[in-house]
Amino acid sequence: MRFGFFSVQDYHPELGVSPRAYFELLLERMRYAEALGYESFWLAEHHFANYGLDPAPNVVLAAAARETRRLRLGTAISVLPFHNPLHVAESYALVDLLSNGRLNFGAGSGYLKHEFAGHRVPPEEKAARFDEALEIVLRAWSGERFSYEGRFHTIPEVQIQVRPLQQPRPPVWIATLRPEGAYHIGRKGFWLMGVPYVTVERLADLARVIDSYRQGYAEAGHDPAEADIVMALHVYVAESEAAAERDARAALERYIRTRLYAKGGDWDGLRAAELVAIGTPDTVAAVIETLRGTGATHLACLMDFGGLEHARVLRSMELFQREVLPRFAPASAARA
Repeated sequence: MRFGFFSVQDYHPELGVSPRAYFELLLERMRYAEALGYESFWLAEHHFANYGLDPAPNVVLAAAARETRRLRLGTAISVLPFHNPLHVAESYALVDLLSNGRLNFGAGSGYLKHEFAGHRVPPEEKAARFDEALEIVLRAWSGERFSYEGRFHTIPEVQIQVRPLQQPRPPVWIATLRPEGAYHIGRKGFWLMGVPYVTVERLADLARVIDSYRQGYAEAGHDPAEADIVMALHVYVAESEAAAERDARAALERYIRTRLYAKGGDWDGLRAAELVAIGTPDTVAAVIETLRGTGATHLACLMDFGGLEHARVLRSMELFQREVLPRFAPASAARA
């Protein structure tokens, strides 16, 4: 298993943290993640609501690129239907250059109704817009001069001047929240990214989704063993179950209450279904063992959910690195 940190950047102004202060704290978490030995740090993109404060992960990742040296910097995800794909290609190529080749590019089609309304993008067009935009991004990253005539984009002959440092391109993950989407991502030959909390009823059920993805990936002519499958879980590690509930329950319930257009769940139900990894190191490790058994290869730990106090986030990160990570990735722990 590989381990990273994932931040939705859900924002709760009633807690008294300004947007400027929030991003300073986020950058501190990114620096600390590198110091502790996490492999990657992933940022979500959201618009027009406090559910996600970051409309431009490329900007935040560019800032992080200058404050870190080893940490892989990921988008989870870049919502391609909302953007000019040439601008996406150029801006993330810059992130890759500024980070000395550390970009992890996660992309998806989006799902929040108010974001499609705000961008004046019909939701029924999102899949077609996504496919077209991704093709343009990848062609632009090749560095070759090209033109494109599509349903949504007409591009005269162009060549971007800033190419990613990683060649032939940065690694690409495609996100899905629907079980049936995994197979099609595999058929296209990309790596898979998901959030079990909104995809399955119990974490163990994820195995069927990943099996479907691997089938599609193999049919596309790739070795399924080489796929990096990233799954995100809410994670909080404490010295005792009582401390975990005292520290994290209110934040998890706030996250669930403010999460838009999604099924709910509660503290007891989500923990019983192993859709969150919250508790002692043994409890958290048991959930990760279930996740590993589904075929996932990379856990993105959603550790700063629901306005959880910054000091508690850092403490959980430290306990995870010291007490949990060595059980699955001893080499990473030794590096830290």
